[in-house]
Amino acid sequence: MNFDKLKLSVIGTASKISKNKYLSSISEALTSVMPVLMLGSFATLFANLNIEGYQNFIQKTGLKQIFQIPANVLITLLSVYAVFFVAYRLVSNLNPKVDNAGAGLISLMSFFILTPITKVNEANAFTFQFLGAQGLFVAIIVGLIVGKLYVTIVERNWIIKMPKGVPPTVAKTFANLIPGTVIVILFTLISYLSSLTEFGSLHQMIYTFIQAPLHNIGGGYWSLVIFVFVVQILWFFGIHGFMVVSPIFYSVWLPMGLENLEAISRGEAHHNILSGGFYNSFVVVGGSGATLGLAILLAFFSRSKRYKTLGKLAFPASIFSINEPIIFGAPIVLNPFMLIPFVFGPIIVSSVAYWSMALGIVPIANGTHFPAGTPIILNSFVNGGIPLVILQFVCIALQILIYYPFFRLIDKRSLEDERSALEQEAAHGA
Repeated sequence: MNFDKLKLSVIGTASKISKNKYLSSISEALTSVMPVLMLGSFATLFANLNIEGYQNFIQKTGLKQIFQIPANVLITLLSVYAVFFVAYRLVSNLNPKVDNAGAGLISLMSFFILTPITKVNEANAFTFQFLGAQGLFVAIIVGLIVGKLYVTIVERNWIIKMPKGVPPTVAKTFANLIPGTVIVILFTLISYLSSLTEFGSLHQMIYTFIQAPLHNIGGGYWSLVIFVFVVQILWFFGIHGFMVVSPIFYSVWLPMGLENLEAISRGEAHHNILSGGFYNSFVVVGGSGATLGLAILLAFFSRSKRYKTLGKLAFPASIFSINEPIIFGAPIVLNPFMLIPFVFGPIIVSSVAYWSMALGIVPIANGTHFPAGTPIILNSFVNGGIPLVILQFVCIALQILIYYPFFRLIDKRSLEDERSALEQEAAHGA
């Protein structure tokens, strides 16, 4: 297979994946709940910052209990928020004319129907076990099923239609009755049948057979290598790699970060190395391709005017992990001279970060996930303090070393082209 056929094959496959409405709905939904995750993460960190004087102060003043309120409500209930948005986003993608909020509400109802209820002091209660990280996979499945069923029922007009003149809110309420009834009955049956199994609930069954194995597979070193490799290969062909594989990232690494934060909130040690916080702080420092090191080389060590100018423009943005100017301006996309550092550089850098944590050289990142555009130092500091800030600077130094020989090559070629152009202009002028 020649290069052009390979390029078309990769682009075609990636395009189909990125345009898949179900996968994109998962990504959009979990992106929608990022504010909840971030607020809960900060509340957890404020409540559990491991500084003796600080802990004595917040305990004496009662601030610790105040910080724990949003931490418990936000982090440990994330699946509740996610199940609403998965159905909401899927309905919007399948048929924008259908009531997506109604589907989100029915999805939330269905999720609670599947969630086991326990007795606490003679009262019925939901435990937090399946409302946070352990319930996220069920939340995604329920949201997808409810969204699809809801759209199917409405499109077939199996709804109660109110006469003209009835307020829209009332009309939507009655329109939701038949879809809601059908879906609730379905999930009630599923809940009952799963309660008859040895697992006791669908939550426990899914966690045992799907989420836990994915956690074990996706939480290891080689999953990191494969994930980064796929993202970078797609970017090399001009495809936003992270957007293509984000459903995997959000459904596996996000729950691992949540488990870390939940453990911290309970005063326990956290053990998951891979998480959203790890990815943002050590894998994509400077953007996909770990290009902050290259931006530094371009800005401060280029001899050619072209790359010197590009570096000065790209370096400030790279601090915020925005590197499109470099990817398309250098360019890196489809540039054979940059294939090796762009694809394998992030693997080397993230491997150093991974094993530094696995071997106990630095603390494991707590998993706080930041949105794109968060500057360096801030993301690493929040994820583990000064030791992780130092590790982040080590990663940037590695980037510089990895990109340096390739940077010298493209800079030299550009400088020769500029000198040749000047000589031609001089000869033409003479």
